[in-house]
Amino acid sequence: MLISIGLMEVGDKVKVTIYDVAEKAGVSIATVSKVINNTGNMRDTTRQKVMKVMEELNYFPSVMASALTGKKTQTLGLLVPDISNPFFSEMARTIEDRAHERGLSVIMCSTDEDEEKEKKYLELLRRKQVDGFIIASSFHDKKLLENIKNSGIPLVMLTQDAGSLGVTSVSVDDFTGGFEATSHLLSLGHQNIVIIAEQRLSSKMRIYGFREAYETHGYKYNDEMVLKTTASIENGKKCLEEILKKKERPSAIFACNDLIAIGVIQGAREHDIDIPRDLSIVGFDNTILATTTVPSLTTVAQPINEMGKKVVDVIVSNINNEEPNSERILFKPKLMVRDTSGAKA
Repeated sequence: MLISIGLMEVGDKVKVTIYDVAEKAGVSIATVSKVINNTGNMRDTTRQKVMKVMEELNYFPSVMASALTGKKTQTLGLLVPDISNPFFSEMARTIEDRAHERGLSVIMCSTDEDEEKEKKYLELLRRKQVDGFIIASSFHDKKLLENIKNSGIPLVMLTQDAGSLGVTSVSVDDFTGGFEATSHLLSLGHQNIVIIAEQRLSSKMRIYGFREAYETHGYKYNDEMVLKTTASIENGKKCLEEILKKKERPSAIFACNDLIAIGVIQGAREHDIDIPRDLSIVGFDNTILATTTVPSLTTVAQPINEMGKKVVDVIVSNINNEEPNSERILFKPKLMVRDTSGAKA
């Protein structure tokens, strides 16, 4: 197997070679090559030692070779938290279609919000010489993303804020979405509402919108109105079980994504709770599930198609040095009123 040996250079930073890795690890260049290509027989301790040194030196041979030749692979790396979530699967399809129109391919990885997977997939995609990264997963170790940016590889954040990274982010206005969903329920006479949120920045902003709606309409907000979970139908059902144990049962629930909302609907059916007569429900995302469930789900729509196209256009522009690589792009959400929300009985 042919191995490309080269240097990785970012501005005037220190150049790293395969010889540096071999010297620091105390092994031969041939051994380093075998580790890179996962070939040959050697002790596992030796392999792990070489990999650790490569990580410490930030050595990625494929990326180095590509940087020296100036070639592009016409490939994008996409990291999502959970491809089984319809929102991310629909978004991934839009990104793939737009990338194809722009002459690129997409390699997608589902991190499951697992720290080890996040690290593993970033390294894998760097070895695949991707020209840019679209990150929709919340990273536990932000330094991993800082390393990507510092290496000179274009990076765009999707569905979350870029924070101090100084890169472009593409997302929906989660605060406004949370405000509109809650205002809708309050206008129907529901004052005792529970919000089911995730441990993500997007949900945090939706909670802020929830709180602002309460205060704007002259009602008192308290933290007991908030439940935290992760996105799945089963967790939506579990949250409903917890809600039903409350002394004062809420008349409405705002779920921060459609998967959780569907779980609440299924759980309500098992308890013979009529929707929306006994319990009103609003979701968030407007995935295909929202229109196929019975009753159809009132939800806050994210413009998935527009967001997916935009994030690809931004990363391509960054790759070609055509646009500034640091801006916040917010899309406007839209409340879709269907059958799961109604006036308080």
